[in-house]
Amino acid sequence: MIDKTADVATKDPDRLVVVTGGPGAGKTTLIEALGRRGFGITEEAGRAIIREQVAIGGLALPWDDTALFAEIMLTWELRSYRGAERDPARIVFFDRGVPDLAGYLRLLRRPVPAHFEAAIRKFRYHRKVFVAPPWAAIYAQDSERKQTFAEAQRTYEAIIGAYADHGYDLVELPLVPVGERADFVLTHLAAAWPS
Repeated sequence: MIDKTADVATKDPDRLVVVTGGPGAGKTTLIEALGRRGFGITEEAGRAIIREQVAIGGLALPWDDTALFAEIMLTWELRSYRGAERDPARIVFFDRGVPDLAGYLRLLRRPVPAHFEAAIRKFRYHRKVFVAPPWAAIYAQDSERKQTFAEAQRTYEAIIGAYADHGYDLVELPLVPVGERADFVLTHLAAAWPS
């Protein structure tokens, strides 16, 4: 029997690039800067879902129903991936990716369901994943980010472990201003993209 989950969802995963890391480490700021340079970008699932669920009084929140929150995040990530596939000529930077969900569940000491693992195998990204390390100087809590800095550090460790376990090469972002971070990412990827 053929394992259809092993097939890569897109024929060109090299143009789908993930920026991940713990909360409050500057990854969304970097994604937005790359968007201003003309690249495709996606919105982070977690924060968007929290905003929407709070607005409607929903229960898919990390402090109410973590399993439901994770399922909705998976749906969001798959929809973002499929949206990026629609424009095969465009490079898209993802604010987190499907493997983040394995890290999130591991952080909570929950098993990673088989369908999450299947999605991680099928929906592949560029082999280089850019990771924003914990950065105390810029970390701030807000109404959607309730974790302490120590929890953000544990989240970072769980997420990078999930990506490493699924065959990605991790590239740690330097603790520099956003413009320099964007230059760093593009320099690292230049060899993989045709000129």
